[in-house]
Amino acid sequence: MKFLSALAVGLLLAGAVSAQDWNKGLAAYEAGDYTAALKNFLPLAEQGDLRSQVMLANIYASGQGVPQNYVEAEKWQRLAAEQGATGMQYNLGVSYERGLGVPQNYVEAVKWYRLAAEQGVPMAQNNLGVMYDLGKGVPQDYVEALKLYRLSAEQRHVPAQNNLGGMYFKGKGVPQDNVTSHMWFNIAAASGDEKGQKSRELIAEKMTPAEISEAQRRASACMASNYQDCD
Repeated sequence: MKFLSALAVGLLLAGAVSAQDWNKGLAAYEAGDYTAALKNFLPLAEQGDLRSQVMLANIYASGQGVPQNYVEAEKWQRLAAEQGATGMQYNLGVSYERGLGVPQNYVEAVKWYRLAAEQGVPMAQNNLGVMYDLGKGVPQDYVEALKLYRLSAEQRHVPAQNNLGGMYFKGKGVPQDNVTSHMWFNIAAASGDEKGQKSRELIAEKMTPAEISEAQRRASACMASNYQDCD
């Protein structure tokens, strides 16, 4: 019979303790005892535990049980983002875009948004689209913005659906098209989004009844096809 080495035993015990501390921290967090949660998460996060780093980033960013501290939040966001946590990559992009805990830096924001966007995070795809749309941190490129908005919109991200509707209405990156614009605002409005509802109504004033009917038909077909038939 082969016995585990002392080192292997130690690693197994450490794993068990870590899991136990994580579970304690999570239970405390869910109970609203953020001080206890922090106490359990902090040593784990310092040891490189990804889940704990994510929890600390969120705790400090939202000020749960501690004073809101964007500098501390950014520290844990970065550590988790560098381990591949896509949500933290997106959050780090937001931190750089808005200057939360770090100097405002659009180039860095683009870098982190892109990492998350390339892994399919719809919020990152939309925000990266905005950066291209406005020329923040990258050369202004409406075609690239449109592409990113579409990727995000097809994942049901309502802000991207509104942005995509706006691109078609203004003819940015595509020929101006009220029907397609109305379609995307209609899809956003179907989620109860107020902006989508108002934009749809404004565009409808410039459309014929037949065009409105076609836009509504296309919106229904798009949603029914799970966003596979939206052209």
